[in-house]
Amino acid sequence: MSDTKIYKGLAGVVADYTAVSKVNPDTNSLLYRGYPVQDLAANCSFEEVAYLLWHGELPTAEQLVEFKKECWNSRELNQRTIDVVMSMPLDCHPMDVLRCAISFLGADDEYHFTESIEHIKKTGRALLSKIPTIVALDIRRRRGEGYITPRNDLGFTENFLWMVFGDGPDSPLNKPGDVECFDKSMILYAEHSFNASTFAARVVTSTQSDVWSSIVAAIGALKGPLHGGANEAVMHTMIEIDDPARADDWAKAKLARKELVMGFGHRVYKKGDSRVPTMEAAFKKLASEHPGSEKWVEMYDILAQTMYDNTSINIRPNLDFPTGPAYYIMGFDIPFFTPIFVMSRITGWTAHIIEQYENNSLIRPLSAYNGRDQREVPTA
Repeated sequence: MSDTKIYKGLAGVVADYTAVSKVNPDTNSLLYRGYPVQDLAANCSFEEVAYLLWHGELPTAEQLVEFKKECWNSRELNQRTIDVVMSMPLDCHPMDVLRCAISFLGADDEYHFTESIEHIKKTGRALLSKIPTIVALDIRRRRGEGYITPRNDLGFTENFLWMVFGDGPDSPLNKPGDVECFDKSMILYAEHSFNASTFAARVVTSTQSDVWSSIVAAIGALKGPLHGGANEAVMHTMIEIDDPARADDWAKAKLARKELVMGFGHRVYKKGDSRVPTMEAAFKKLASEHPGSEKWVEMYDILAQTMYDNTSINIRPNLDFPTGPAYYIMGFDIPFFTPIFVMSRITGWTAHIIEQYENNSLIRPLSAYNGRDQREVPTA
């Protein structure tokens, strides 16, 4: 067997440069283009952050108006795309629907391969506009409800809530706390350096394939429960526990069996996920405005404390832990938590695809062979 040092999962391997984001080890803050994400979540809208990731700077008032116009005017789906979504099995995972719908949209592109940076940006704007419409349509069709046409007079978050829930008295659209919490989650999920899905998108881009294929590859990676699917697993865990009084024993039993507890730990952060305090505060504020949701907060606090107290490295929650119950309280079906993640992360993926395209080198790592030595094929 080779004595080559293997970095399983590429842990610790620096594959390339990026100017899109980083975790500042001195402050333990995730930075988007140099700005701490918690500051962006406190002071900016999701549209402003999307612009920042793609252009490197926050927009002026005039630039933001133009950017919104470019995105909002392409929210509608043509009938062929609607038919694709409606034809998908009702029992398939929503990420499968999203993956297929985006492949179909890519087939409509007049360019079979990525033509330029502007083509990538144009595709990114189209996906930022249309992915929420696809997700909303899929949510409603599974509930036996009709398609709600997107509105051009609403911002990103408000329009999505409108397309899913309408504007009735119980709609999150008419609850400022829900709107604020959802918008913050979009900002916090938008980008995270060379994570698995972003790296998948960069690998495909490095082959000089088309931008649509890069996004489809990223969606495939994000679907996994060790990546984007973790927010779904968090809520399934909480429903399984059901009673906060059972949470401590449940977590200790998991740890005793050396089983993974989803929503905890992160390969990049050593002092806790810097996005969590912002999302945790938004989740707890949201729960306080929804009677009957207190048990999710109580369970959250017990699980977080038990995991911290009973692990040798004091494992803390990651972003998925407060986001899962927040989405559940708002009324989203659990299988759609990850497609909602895509609605946000399309911004980070697009920024990295641009960066890879501008300074490309084919990503093709080596491997250490540990199979059979050379041998002869047996003859009769």
